[in-house]
Amino acid sequence: MKKNEIIIYTDGCSLGNPGPGGWAAVLITHNRRKEIYGGYAHTTNNRMEILAVIKALELINSNLNYEITVYTDSQLITDTINKKWIYTWRAKGWRRSNKTEVLNVDLWERLFPLITKYDVKFQWVKGHSGIPENERCDVLSKLAATMDNLEIDENYITKPEITNPIYDNLF
Repeated sequence: MKKNEIIIYTDGCSLGNPGPGGWAAVLITHNRRKEIYGGYAHTTNNRMEILAVIKALELINSNLNYEITVYTDSQLITDTINKKWIYTWRAKGWRRSNKTEVLNVDLWERLFPLITKYDVKFQWVKGHSGIPENERCDVLSKLAATMDNLEIDENYITKPEITNPIYDNLF
């Protein structure tokens, strides 16, 4: 491993999706390893996957020219970055090509300056395939999702329940 290289593994989970969720990351440099994790009481898997990357990149507190590679089992994240969707969405006011709003805009807005500041490379890895750091992130994210006193994910927006007119007069 090079002195100016940082390797990051990330994962996120939601028990129920939506449900209690957790995120985790393992950061590795030539002489250091750090594990971080956290969770929310009610959120989604995708939000936790994205947040894991954000939390890891926010820890990098340097203007040095690091080579950073993020390994994730989230194809949403790797496709969003590697296929440049995030740039298109941002240019279109966080709308997709079909004019619908991109989900989790609050998180993509937090991630965008981090990936441009550090010129991060993203690499997809198959989940549950025996990669030790990916497996560790999986364990930590699930642990985080089961902790007591989880924070509220205030930016998670649930879709309103669909009602059936047949039952409207019952209450």
